[in-house]
Amino acid sequence: MFEFFVAPGNAGNVWLIILLTGVVTYITRSGGYLVLSRFKNLHPRAEAALEAVPGAVLVTLVLPSLLENGSLEVVAMGAALVASLRLSPIWVLAIGMVIVIGGRAAGF
Repeated sequence: MFEFFVAPGNAGNVWLIILLTGVVTYITRSGGYLVLSRFKNLHPRAEAALEAVPGAVLVTLVLPSLLENGSLEVVAMGAALVASLRLSPIWVLAIGMVIVIGGRAAGF
């Protein structure tokens, strides 16, 4: 039934996957908003849990790289962490990328 998803070299599959990913993302985001909009007041524990989500997602994305990669990535993440205290996210990303790209170009 889903053989068309695994057919290599078919450009139509890419657009179909992009479209379906967008639809699923829209449904999940709007569904969460619609559910939460029905409540006038949230319990303080629910608010605290919702406020913790961005930090949890960040840890989920960063921690595996920190544990599996070498010291160059650890240095880049440390520099990005320090830079994030003062700079905008685009500069933090740029600093981390420059450190990793420069370090790999230098042979580290």
